[in-house]
Amino acid sequence: MELPLVVGVDGSGPSLAAVDWAVDEAVRHGLPLRLVHASLWERYEGAVPSGSTERPSEQVLAEYVVGSAAERARLRGPEVKVSGDVLPEDGATALLEAGDDAAAVVIGSRGRGELKGLLLGSVGLTVAGRARCPVIVVRGDTAGLSGAHGRILLGAGGPGTGGEAARFAVREARVRGCVLDVVRAWRSPARGPAEVRDGAGDEEERAAAVVEAALAAGERETSPELLVRRATAEGPAHRVLVDRSAAADLVVVGARRRSGRFGLQLGRTAHALLHHAQCPVAVVPERAAAAEYGEE
Repeated sequence: MELPLVVGVDGSGPSLAAVDWAVDEAVRHGLPLRLVHASLWERYEGAVPSGSTERPSEQVLAEYVVGSAAERARLRGPEVKVSGDVLPEDGATALLEAGDDAAAVVIGSRGRGELKGLLLGSVGLTVAGRARCPVIVVRGDTAGLSGAHGRILLGAGGPGTGGEAARFAVREARVRGCVLDVVRAWRSPARGPAEVRDGAGDEEERAAAVVEAALAAGERETSPELLVRRATAEGPAHRVLVDRSAAADLVVVGARRRSGRFGLQLGRTAHALLHHAQCPVAVVPERAAAAEYGEE
């Protein structure tokens, strides 16, 4: 049985944008959609008395949130199998648990009740930093959300890492029939003027090698029809990718998951993209011992 795309819904504008994006993604990949709403109404209102015909208002609201989102999804993608659940957990816990049996988790950039000053809501940041499946945060302008650019942007991971992110990006580019841009940032070493010039060439060559390694990890050789553009760029990785996200439909980066560690496990690049990218961001968990792209 195919794992579903899980979408966090709470009735807010960003969560409805996430529903729309996820429906289109489910159509592309032929996946079912599972809408998840977290509600702790039972904890605060207590059990419903037996024989009572009245339902608590919070229960009614939770069911309405899921039901209206499901109706929206069915109207947008009639061929998509849609289900919905109200889970008795806080938002982050509900989505992390649902993500254990999901192809990916899709969330909006900010949920109901989040402070307007937050660039990314706390639930979204927690899920992106801890989930064991890919997490897509839906954000950006109309062109990026609609896929008008015809371009997937992959931040190439360091040597020995980034395989899962690369494979994810290749699948996305293939199913969308669009260009795959693979980018590796590099920085000049701190040396004297002549040494800087020589060292810069070495760094750029190493960056180019990382790009080729990412393509190999993404099984480029099995997709000769896929149009790939390779690029190296001087500068901090997070700035390079944030800038280039303006011309992409999705930016994909890896996030190393170290076993036995708690808290958020996001590199600097992934963290910056989640707050500032101008298109949806896919954070793909990686299990690797080597240094990862964006961890500098």
